[in-house]
Amino acid sequence: MTYKGYAARIEYDDEDGILTGQIAGIRDRVGFHADTVEGLREAFHEAVEDYIEACTKIGKEPQKAYSGQVMFRVSPEVHRKAAMAAELSGKSLNQWAEEVLNRAAG
Repeated sequence: MTYKGYAARIEYDDEDGILTGQIAGIRDRVGFHADTVEGLREAFHEAVEDYIEACTKIGKEPQKAYSGQVMFRVSPEVHRKAAMAAELSGKSLNQWAEEVLNRAAG
């Protein structure tokens, strides 16, 4: 479930018999719930709208789920192999890594 660039992480609460969700990929905790899938979709949209509105009221920039920048550390050997694979495929390391990550993420 996505809306305005935000995605929802959804779970079923068997004890209460409801669907619960949170806006995924942001540090702020924004939750919502409903009894039906359609109700959950509406609650999610409302939660996103409320989150954006609340941020505006307090002068805070709403967090975006993903900036497109990924930084992580690997061993020098993995870095060397990745850089070589990128070069041999005629791509920058960033282009190559994006393609590999996209394939791995399905």
